[in-house]
Amino acid sequence: MAWNEPGNNGNDKDKDPWGGGGRRGGGDQGPPDIDEVLKNLTKKFNSLFGGSGGGSRSGGSATGGARFSGGLIAGMLVVVAVIWAFTGFYIVDAAERGVVLRFGKVQESIVSPGLHWNPPIIDDVNLVNILALNTGNYDARSMLTTDENIIDIAVTVQFRVEDPVKYVIAVTNPLGSLDNAAESAIRHVVGGNSMDQILTTGRDRVAADVQDRLQNYMDVYNTGITVSQVNVIDAQPPDAVRAAFDDVIRAREDEERVQNEALQYSNRIIPEARGEAQQQIEQANAYKEEAVARAIGDASRFEQLLAEYLLAPEVTRQRLYIDSLQDVMTASSKILIDVEGGNNMLYLPLDQMMQRNASTASGSTQELRDLANRIAPYLPAPSGTNAVDRSRLTTNGRGAR
Repeated sequence: MAWNEPGNNGNDKDKDPWGGGGRRGGGDQGPPDIDEVLKNLTKKFNSLFGGSGGGSRSGGSATGGARFSGGLIAGMLVVVAVIWAFTGFYIVDAAERGVVLRFGKVQESIVSPGLHWNPPIIDDVNLVNILALNTGNYDARSMLTTDENIIDIAVTVQFRVEDPVKYVIAVTNPLGSLDNAAESAIRHVVGGNSMDQILTTGRDRVAADVQDRLQNYMDVYNTGITVSQVNVIDAQPPDAVRAAFDDVIRAREDEERVQNEALQYSNRIIPEARGEAQQQIEQANAYKEEAVARAIGDASRFEQLLAEYLLAPEVTRQRLYIDSLQDVMTASSKILIDVEGGNNMLYLPLDQMMQRNASTASGSTQELRDLANRIAPYLPAPSGTNAVDRSRLTTNGRGAR
């Protein structure tokens, strides 16, 4: 019989492999007996579940083994049940929503933020953050444009989860689907635009087209993802042709600069030209009005002279002659007078005389009258005038003219 078989009753202590009555080294130094440990555990479990802890060693061995097996299993089941129930508690954050799968079937209700309990193993809870704005970076290389150029472009995509149920159920790997769809959308949009549009003024349009196409892909795949913003971070030609393309960019910038300068010059010159044109139009209108008014006045004056001429033709004719002669002489700065009785001509430099007398305004009128009196005897008397009229002309200074 083995040393630890039932019924040994502890009499064969000499057969204990540790020796010394079940203690290593024959003293109290060794480990406790395995039988005693098992019996103590059996008594405790039996007392917990209503069993009796007593009984004889020889007669109650089979009954004690059965009680030991049933109590141990029950206790283990209770512990497992407590652990299972405790692991069913979980917390949902304010930015998260929970999608519950019960035996693989999605539940209609979405778990709201707070403390919740779901039976483990039976329910599988997937927490999805629906408020976080996620960002994906895509560095696409060697893309072909519509004008058969190659370009490298870097794009960032900002997205968030709109429908957590679709995000969890519809697609196995929604983020992987997003990456593939983003690269496809970028290549499609780049292939539909020229290189100049992508590198210069068409970046915003490229970003908007990529966002629309990517959102369309996400809707078709039912990923539950909403694309919030797409930005073109960088767009450059390949390194092999970058130097030549930089020269093209500088030439285009020079072209734009020259065009802007020409536009500024045009904006400055055109208003001035329009102002001058308007000024000439106004001057022409003023001249027109003046000419018309002068013509009307001359016509009225001629009609008045005609009426006077009909009343006294000779006097009016003489008066007109004198006025005409006065107008002519007034406009002339030099006068030549033919003196009777000789071949000499009298020269009067009125312009020089007036320049000398300009500084001394006082007395100029008297000097002119004296000059007229001196040259009056040399002037021929007009026909139809007597000596009295001639002396009157001399006194009034008309002989000087």
